[in-house]
Amino acid sequence: MHLDKFDNSHFHRGKPQWVEALWRVLEGLLFNSWLPGSGWRVMLLRLFGAGIGDGVVIKPHVRVKFPWKLRIGNHSWIGEQAWIDNLADVHIGSHCCISQGVYLCTGNHRWDLDTFNLEARPITIGDHGWIGAMSKVGPGVVVEQGAVLLLGGVAPNKLESWSIYGGSPAQLIRKRPQIH
Repeated sequence: MHLDKFDNSHFHRGKPQWVEALWRVLEGLLFNSWLPGSGWRVMLLRLFGAGIGDGVVIKPHVRVKFPWKLRIGNHSWIGEQAWIDNLADVHIGSHCCISQGVYLCTGNHRWDLDTFNLEARPITIGDHGWIGAMSKVGPGVVVEQGAVLLLGGVAPNKLESWSIYGGSPAQLIRKRPQIH
């Protein structure tokens, strides 16, 4: 690769630079802090354009790259030190658990190109999905309804509905009962 040829001009951040700068300041001082409370974190995300449902819990030390590219359904939890690195849209369904230390990564670089182009693809986590602590979900991954990624798992590909996955890369362990 030749990093001097890298050109990121095609990437659209979604908001003006001053909005992103303001978010960075507030995220660093307040949102990603030790301060207790979830309601004000939800309010701050909504203020910056996130679509957040009812009853969402967001723990301290959570990072969100671009709130305006985030959608979370009703009654979902985002655990401490989760990082939603959303260069592309991230959709988290209702009744989902994103456990502590989870990394949702929507961006990567084209290692097969000399110019190392940035490539961003959305992540979708279906209703009743659970991403276990310290797990990683890669760009373009769909976690279907009710799928579980166990502790420390790495999901580079789709996780089928009502199934349990573990390991790196994540492998199917077994099916799980559906929740009604």
